Amino acid sequence: MRKVEPLRFAMVGAGFWAHYQLAGWREAGGSRCVAICNRTRSKAEALAREFDIPAIYTDLEELLGLESLDAVDIVSAPEVHEQHVLLAARHKVPVICQKPMATSLAAAERMVEGCRKAGVPFFVHENWRWQTPIRALKRTLDEGSIGAPFRGRITMISAYSVFLNQPFLRDIDRFILTDMGCHLLDVARLLFGEADDLYCQAARVHKDIKGEDVATVMTRTNRGVTVVVSMAYAGNPLEQDRYPETYIFVEGDKGSAQLGPDFWVRVTTKDGTHSRRFPPPSYSWVDPRYAVAQASIVPCVADIMRGLRGEGGAETTGEDNLKTLRQVFAAYDSAASGRAVRLA
Repeated sequence: MRKVEPLRFAMVGAGFWAHYQLAGWREAGGSRCVAICNRTRSKAEALAREFDIPAIYTDLEELLGLESLDAVDIVSAPEVHEQHVLLAARHKVPVICQKPMATSLAAAERMVEGCRKAGVPFFVHENWRWQTPIRALKRTLDEGSIGAPFRGRITMISAYSVFLNQPFLRDIDRFILTDMGCHLLDVARLLFGEADDLYCQAARVHKDIKGEDVATVMTRTNRGVTVVVSMAYAGNPLEQDRYPETYIFVEGDKGSAQLGPDFWVRVTTKDGTHSRRFPPPSYSWVDPRYAVAQASIVPCVADIMRGLRGEGGAETTGEDNLKTLRQVFAAYDSAASGRAVRLA
C-alpha cells in the first residue's frame, strides 16, 4: 500500500480559536503544521512550543515565499481574511479560511473569484454543521421517517457571556448574525435547502456593545420548507442554558424530529416516539463550555483534507459558503429596511 504523506500546512493567526484549530488538526491526523504566522510574534511562539511547529513568521508574504505547503489555514481576524486569502492564492497555495469568510459580501465574492481564477482550492472552516447531534438529525431527515419536512425551527439562545473569552466581539458593528448567524443559516441550508426569500428582525440588548446581540430570521426554501432561525446572546437569566447547544425542531408530513437538550434526538411518528442521545466525542483539549462546537472541528478538517487530497468534494468550499453569506448580509438588509429580501 502506498504511504500517504502528511499534508503540510501553515497556520495564520494565533488568537483564541487557533489553539483549538491546531488541536483539531492534530486529532484528525494526516497533517502537520510546519509554520505559524502572527503579527505578534510572542503569541505565535507560544503555540509553536505547544504544537511543535518548527517555523515562526510575522509576515505572511515571507512565509508563503519560503515554505513548501499543501495548504494555509487562515484563522486571523475577519477584516484581514480577504488580504490573506488572495495573497495565498497568488502564491498558488490552497486556502482554508475561518468563518465569517469576510466582513462584506463583495469581499467574499472577490475571495472566491480570486481563488477560482488562480486555480486554487478554497475552503471555509464551517464546523457547526459537523456537530455530532446535528449530523444525526440530518441522517434522520434523509432516511425519510417523518416524510417531507414543511417547517423547521433552529434555536441557539444563551445567557453565556461570549465576551469573556472574546472581548473583541463587543466592538463589532455587525455581531451575532456574522458570528452565530453564519453557523445557523449554514445548518438551515444543510437540512432544508436554499432560501428563496428571507426576513429578519434584530436588536441590541447589551448597551455596552456595538452590534446586534439578538436576531430572528425566517426563510422559505426551494424545498418548500419555512424555517425560523433564532439566536441571542442577550445575557438575560434563562431557566435552562446549555451553551452552545443548538436546538432544532422539524415538522414533516409523516411526523416530527427534534434535537433537544443534552444531544437527544427524538423522532415521533404514528408508531410512537423513539429517542437516542448523540453526544460529541470527548477530547482532552476541548473547553467544556464549548465542547460540542470544538469537537466538530475534527470532522470538519477531516472533510477538508479529503478535498485537498482529491478524495472527494469537501462540503464547505468557499463557493458553497458564499451562499450562506448571501443570507447573512441579506438578513442585515432586511433588518434595516423592515422588508423581506428575495434571494432566488
